[in-house]
Amino acid sequence: MDDLDRKIVTLLRGNGRRSVSDLALETGASRATVRGRIERMEQDGTILGYTVMLRADALEDVVRGVMMIEIEGHVTDRVIRTLGGFPEIAQIHTTNGRWDLLVELSAASLAEFDAVLRKIRLVPGITGSETSLLLSTPRSTKAKL
Repeated sequence: MDDLDRKIVTLLRGNGRRSVSDLALETGASRATVRGRIERMEQDGTILGYTVMLRADALEDVVRGVMMIEIEGHVTDRVIRTLGGFPEIAQIHTTNGRWDLLVELSAASLAEFDAVLRKIRLVPGITGSETSLLLSTPRSTKAKL
């Protein structure tokens, strides 16, 4: 990925619905070049898709949290694959330090949130966890423009 690709990705992160013409104007490249770069990044898997980003409080009655997870031995990849099948999990991050993974998750109610925590703790290879509820999100940024 070169500087032009990075600029296109940054602009798309800010607004995934930007037109090719707008991206070309902003980057100083031709429309054909920008279109070709986007198509290449989609085909090679650099760009996996486009999505809608909502304010954290846009969905009512959603319980959100982060769970720090400790993994026993060398089964991190297997645990990540298993956790990837949980629809309540939005993101999985590997970390350094005491915890091996940090998982962002949400559920419609505290009871459902508790149920998914119990399911996660039963995944083979997980030896410990700590969870914090997210109360509000005063600031969030997905891309630096």
